[in-house]
Amino acid sequence: MVRNLSLAAICAVATVQAAFAIAQDATEIQVTYSKGQFQPSELRAPADRPVVFRVKNLDPAAMEFESDSLRVEKVVAGKADGVVNVRALKPGRYEFHDDFNDQARGVLNVQ
Repeated sequence: MVRNLSLAAICAVATVQAAFAIAQDATEIQVTYSKGQFQPSELRAPADRPVVFRVKNLDPAAMEFESDSLRVEKVVAGKADGVVNVRALKPGRYEFHDDFNDQARGVLNVQ
């Protein structure tokens, strides 16, 4: 029983350390949602590195940061912040939008 607990503790520590290492290598991108639009609407990130979007919703209503190509969706309450973690990406163009507002669109260019 003690051996199983020790093994579980070692695995937990290794998982936390791996997540921390990935977070340190991630590219952070700040994006604001205001008046139903993303600012900036065109973003850039380096290839082969995870991306962390820090979304600040300045509007009073909730919005949903969504992207099929990035395989993410995150509802961000009105007047709140949200974090969207994305895997390391290959070079390309990745579109995103507010699922609650078809007019709000943006793009992430990965090079």
